[in-house]
Amino acid sequence: MADPYPTYDVLAKRDSASWDDTTRAVVDRRLSLKVPEGVLSDTQLATLRMVKARVCPDPEGRPPTTTLAMVVQRIEEDSTEGFRHHELPRTSDAWRRGLDAIEAEAQLRFGSPFADLDGGQADAVLRSIEDGDVRAPEWESLPPSTFWTWRVIPDLVSCHWSQPSLWSAMGFGGPASPRGYVRIAENRRDPWEALEERSTSPTGWPRHHVR
Repeated sequence: MADPYPTYDVLAKRDSASWDDTTRAVVDRRLSLKVPEGVLSDTQLATLRMVKARVCPDPEGRPPTTTLAMVVQRIEEDSTEGFRHHELPRTSDAWRRGLDAIEAEAQLRFGSPFADLDGGQADAVLRSIEDGDVRAPEWESLPPSTFWTWRVIPDLVSCHWSQPSLWSAMGFGGPASPRGYVRIAENRRDPWEALEERSTSPTGWPRHHVR
């Protein structure tokens, strides 16, 4: 699929009236994140890297994200939303057990490390976890579909879509502090927001009619 905002870069707003010092500091810190060392084993990290690549790939032609680093940091800090599913352990334990179980599932199904599988094989393993149709005994203490729904997807997606590369790819202006968004109705945009490079809007109106 063609990039609808090929020339748009949300970071061009960094020093504009759109962002204040606090916003700049948060985004700068996010962009500079490195994967913390010693949090996961080499195999666990390789497995997580592959899971991230299959579930939340970086947009083509955009700067790489720090999604992986954010997830590992969440595991290191045992971060929580203030609640958890009663069938799951805490964040760090759930992820470590889950990554070990994903690796075991790959070995059982394909005789290969999960990180070495091709895309179709990796997706088959992940789909089996989502469906709860697993074979590896490592899942006995960790419900696979619950782990998928309550840990894998929320953690990966929330970290991934907080990335400036993703904001640029979907034409999102990012945090609007202190400027704020004004034209928030359907098919309306503020003049400083990204303009999709198509001849018509999603509603069929020519782009020059969109205000």
